[in-house]
Amino acid sequence: MSENKVAYITGGTKGIGFGIAKILLENGISVAFSGRKGEDVMKAEKELQQYSDKVLGVVSDVRNLQSEEEAIKSVINTFGRLDFVIANAGLGIFKPVDELSAEEWNDMIETNLTGVFYTLKASVEELKKTEGYYITISSLAGANFFENGTGYNASKFGVVGFTQAAMIDLRKYNIKATVIMPGSVATHFNGNVPSEKDSWKIQPEDMGNLVLDILKMNPRVLPSKIEFRASKPS
Repeated sequence: MSENKVAYITGGTKGIGFGIAKILLENGISVAFSGRKGEDVMKAEKELQQYSDKVLGVVSDVRNLQSEEEAIKSVINTFGRLDFVIANAGLGIFKPVDELSAEEWNDMIETNLTGVFYTLKASVEELKKTEGYYITISSLAGANFFENGTGYNASKFGVVGFTQAAMIDLRKYNIKATVIMPGSVATHFNGNVPSEKDSWKIQPEDMGNLVLDILKMNPRVLPSKIEFRASKPS
């Protein structure tokens, strides 16, 4: 499965994206990943090189279609193909709806929702060539609303609907699409600093192993939507 395969992961400098990159690299898949800040991309690329030298960090902002198109060109120029795309980049701002600013709303929608569209738009022609796989990272917040979550809920509900509809559009090209909806993950998300107190949570490597398991499945099956949660919440 992994021989000569290439993955592109958005938001790969830390957290879930970094965890997915690590597991894929350890299993022989070439990995390109993106981040907004050059210094973060360089740092993560150096760290990931301990698992494989088949890694490429690129600076890209998923809120900008041209930026994602340039990132995909870099992937093709380096590795010659693209098989798996994991649209992971995201952010969360949690405030009551009457206190949430228009800028904060737009930042979440543009990153979490428009970003997954731009990533697919930039990569879909390459995925057609390889009959590849498109995976989005949503959240259990894409099915369960909560206080102070209007912008985040809206974006993550949107990712679920977008990916499910894209799955139907893309399967005629033998491209598979899956949305993963994790619960609490031990990452730097929303200002958290991962520590022993997060040991009960899903770990970034758990997300990586889930993605790997999906990619290894028999081509005749498609897990189109996966809820993924800690077995014993704190």
